[in-house]
Amino acid sequence: MLAPRFWAVAVLAPLAMHAVPPDFKAHVIATDLKGGYQVVPHDVNKDGKIDLIALASGLTDLLWFENPTWGRHVLAAGLKRMINVGVCPGADAMVVAHEFANVPKNSIGVVSVLDPGPDLEAPWRVREIDRITTAHRIRCADIDGSGRGVFINAPLAGAKADAPDYRDQIPLVFYRPGEWKREMISDAESGVMHGIFIHPGAMKRDHIITASFLGLHDYSLDKKGRWVRTAFSKGDPAAWPKSGASDVAVGYLRNTQFLAAIEPWHGNQVAIYMHRRGKWDRNVIDDSLVDGHTIFTADLDNDGAAEVVAGFRGMGRSVYIYQTVDRKYKRWYRTPLDQGGIAAAACAPADLNGDGRIDVACIGSATTNLKWYENLGKQ
Repeated sequence: MLAPRFWAVAVLAPLAMHAVPPDFKAHVIATDLKGGYQVVPHDVNKDGKIDLIALASGLTDLLWFENPTWGRHVLAAGLKRMINVGVCPGADAMVVAHEFANVPKNSIGVVSVLDPGPDLEAPWRVREIDRITTAHRIRCADIDGSGRGVFINAPLAGAKADAPDYRDQIPLVFYRPGEWKREMISDAESGVMHGIFIHPGAMKRDHIITASFLGLHDYSLDKKGRWVRTAFSKGDPAAWPKSGASDVAVGYLRNTQFLAAIEPWHGNQVAIYMHRRGKWDRNVIDDSLVDGHTIFTADLDNDGAAEVVAGFRGMGRSVYIYQTVDRKYKRWYRTPLDQGGIAAAACAPADLNGDGRIDVACIGSATTNLKWYENLGKQ
């Protein structure tokens, strides 16, 4: 790993030695994933090891790479313009969104279920269940605390939207496994809804956090089964269509919850939100990203406080780790996880070698590569 680069749009403080994040060793898994877009850690063949599903929009095969040799397998074939795949822990089926285009009128938005056969390493069966314009983000959520996950489908934009303003409402929907019938959550978001994050809440019910031109919002089911929408922040305060947020994640600094977001859509900013005095304060800790596209939080150094990992696809093509350095969590510094080696469309945390440390997997778009970064820090 390169030496830390100190960065602060806020204020920078001297670093204690214990605040330095762990070193990582990069491993290249693939270099030919045209339009690499999403990586999903998941034990595909149920052998107890976390594999990596690699979705590349420029390919028609959905691939998975088997841990620990990273041998290549076809999970599903014949899928054009794939954009996202969702998995539910313990569920057999997966859901994939394909036939995607950024321009809503050109985006068919096919949603298909993938069913395994008796041989989990053979290609899975594909069956279409829905078509919804710009179907874009597929995630699993236990919305009612039943322990049975449903598949959330968050389209990018409304059917009537058009660039650059994308003025239309966006349907946020879900599917119950086995029924596979579209059910509405809300159409309150508008413009572009680029990212969603699933977060555990009260009563063992997962919450859905959306990032759109309207900012950051929380969706959850109340005791009467009604969807409740709560605002966190308007995100970037710039005028529409440069407003709002693009991607979001939730993390914990020991017992303190925070939000981390990329702003605005495909934006340049990494923003941290802390709840203070009854509102979520916005703190931009970096404004140097070019086409920011992925963000997550994870405790990479096992100290009880999460780091933020963010990556971007444009000029510079890098992934950065951000770590707070003061008790008020206003001062952060960054260090590169990958400096210039991957046009990071998506990154995800997982303990890929079973050593008790959180590793990182990333997939690159223009760089067409898949890497995992082995955490060499303390256990």
